[in-house]
Amino acid sequence: MQQALLTLVLLLQVVSALAMIGLVLVQHGKGADMGASFGSGASGSLFGATGSANFLSRSTAVAATVFFVATLALAYFGTNRVAVAEQPSLLEQAASAAAQASGAAPASAPATPASGAALIPGK
Repeated sequence: MQQALLTLVLLLQVVSALAMIGLVLVQHGKGADMGASFGSGASGSLFGATGSANFLSRSTAVAATVFFVATLALAYFGTNRVAVAEQPSLLEQAASAAAQASGAAPASAPATPASGAALIPGK
């Protein structure tokens, strides 16, 4: 169940990213029309604000919101993994494989002294 949800969220993120790329490439620059008559593209704000957002800019905002929500969901699923204590690390797996190949018992944690007196220097 969780794998299907993870696949769905990943698919949603990829589709929204592609939609954002396409929508941004299709949109017209803010001052492309007025700036050409003045000789530069920076004079688009010369006559004030451009007005309300059109369909393409609103669609881009929706695609960006979907992308960010999908990214947060993927981050949540990425941190919600099986505990590390339940799975052996790659080093432990390699050590046990090497021990099995040589016929020896797998190496475990180093032996600790039974009494605390052995840990004190000079005793």
